[in-house]
Amino acid sequence: MAQQPRYLMIADDLRDQIDSGKIPRGSQLPTETELRERYEASRNTIRDAIKRLVSEGLVETRPGQGTFVTLHVNPFVTVLTADAKTGFGGGEGATYLDSVSEAHRRPHQTTPKVEVQVPPESVRLRLRIEPDEQVILRHQERYVDDVPWSLQTSFYPMSFVTADGATDLLMAKNLTPGTVQYLAELGHRQIGYRDWITARSPDDNEQKFFSISHEATVFEIFRTAFDQNKVPMRITVTIFPADRNQFIVNVGDDLPDPQY
Repeated sequence: MAQQPRYLMIADDLRDQIDSGKIPRGSQLPTETELRERYEASRNTIRDAIKRLVSEGLVETRPGQGTFVTLHVNPFVTVLTADAKTGFGGGEGATYLDSVSEAHRRPHQTTPKVEVQVPPESVRLRLRIEPDEQVILRHQERYVDDVPWSLQTSFYPMSFVTADGATDLLMAKNLTPGTVQYLAELGHRQIGYRDWITARSPDDNEQKFFSISHEATVFEIFRTAFDQNKVPMRITVTIFPADRNQFIVNVGDDLPDPQY
């Protein structure tokens, strides 16, 4: 039987050290020079070994910093098909993949950061508003067990404030019992939503917040909510890193809960 390539042997050894805890999760790997000396290997061999571990999600490279072992994060399962009449903006109604640790996990989110600006084209088209028309943005950072889980921004037409008096949308606070109920009381009742899911590389801000590499993947979910007149009333954009999020879409009524 042919001996496996040298870079795979090095990758296997580093993987064993990570799995055993000898190289702790979140720690920095030795430098390329140190690994070359330790394994008496060429630069290309060491780089191929690191690429192998990167492809497996065990390590990540951070420009200007080095290579780090990724944190071990229990994936979070998000049920995207929640009740259309709830206040969920995309990412709520979730269940934990690891039911054993469910009771010990702590989801929380930051106080909304509010801005008023002209939205990007991808949001403007979904809201069906005119060019240069301003919208209200409400940003939140969301965590599970103090680990960054998702970034979420909701966009609302400025007419909700100018025509309907929805001034609370401009307040940097969580609305109780939620923005959907708040807007319903002002005459905009949510009857449904559409989720548009894409995947891409993270931008600089997302790399920093999630502590992921530029080679990682994030899901970007655009949720367009519609009112009783089937007019778009809200766009919620949620960014989920792929290493800690999974999704369920239910089709049909009264389906049993998923079993893992």
